[in-house]
Amino acid sequence: MRDTPALPDGGGTPLIETEGLTRHYPAGEGGAVVAALSDVTLAIPPGAMVAAMGPSGSGKSTFLNLIGCLDRPTRGAYRLMGEAVGQLSPDRLAEIRSRRLGFVFQSFNLLPRADALHNVELPMVYRGVRRRLRRERAAATLAAVGLGERLHHRPSQLSGGQQQRVAIARALVNGPDLILADEPTGALDTRTGLEIMALFQALNRSGVGVLMVTHDPEVARFASRVLRFRDGRLVADEDQAPADAAAALAALPAAQGMAA
Repeated sequence: MRDTPALPDGGGTPLIETEGLTRHYPAGEGGAVVAALSDVTLAIPPGAMVAAMGPSGSGKSTFLNLIGCLDRPTRGAYRLMGEAVGQLSPDRLAEIRSRRLGFVFQSFNLLPRADALHNVELPMVYRGVRRRLRRERAAATLAAVGLGERLHHRPSQLSGGQQQRVAIARALVNGPDLILADEPTGALDTRTGLEIMALFQALNRSGVGVLMVTHDPEVARFASRVLRFRDGRLVADEDQAPADAAAALAALPAAQGMAA
């Protein structure tokens, strides 16, 4: 466990900084509460790749929701790139989610009747980006994740790995500082999961921060830092040498898993 929340290099503005971050929920009558998250203090530098681990109910998903500005803390402080977000207006929080954060979910959350191009365009629609520019950016981002030949395929015409790549492209298209991924490989086979982790590592090397929630140690080993939650508390915060997902993928027998 780290002794302090300071950045490893001792300087610069953290990407994520929390002090005593706490989220309690009411639990029936009589003032009872559920302590979903309690007193989490940490700092994560820009460009980090971090895995948050723990069993169901440990607080890891609550932590992700708070970092993603999808929920507000009961108490404590949270700063994203130096900006305190705890008391911001709903409009400002929506702007932060649109400009600074990208979200990737286990269930992909794609519009079933829209093709890949339109799914990736959607975040730019909310930002008021002109149609021609939206389409250019969406096509370029899909090409960057290996789907340049699948622009007009609907989700039902794509494999699970391809759908997750569309979801990653959608998360990337506005140029976020941080990708938040909730069990991003949970619905994928071994080979496709490794392909997605290799993509995350490549994005991380380009400077995009990644915070992913996972219960799977095989996924967490590709992060350079692991946060472990239990009973709503951060019980371990450890640096590690990340495994190389591309190398792990190359080492798989040709018949193991399904291609993305």
